[in-house]
Amino acid sequence: MTTESPRWFKSSYSSNGGACVEIAANLAVSRGTVPVRDSKDLSGPTLSFPVASFTSFVAGVKAGDFGTV
Repeated sequence: MTTESPRWFKSSYSSNGGACVEIAANLAVSRGTVPVRDSKDLSGPTLSFPVASFTSFVAGVKAGDFGTV
């Protein structure tokens, strides 16, 4: 079992409008998951997604599969 701590970061595309998420990509290899949290609630809940699922999601966002707001 690993004791590595998450290193949280927001996208450089974040405009600090308050609707941001942070991810801890450093745990992808050691745990096989990508933790995600609300950047406004640092002590709140964390969702962890399997690496393959998160990678597919990011590819979909980049491809414009989810539309725009």
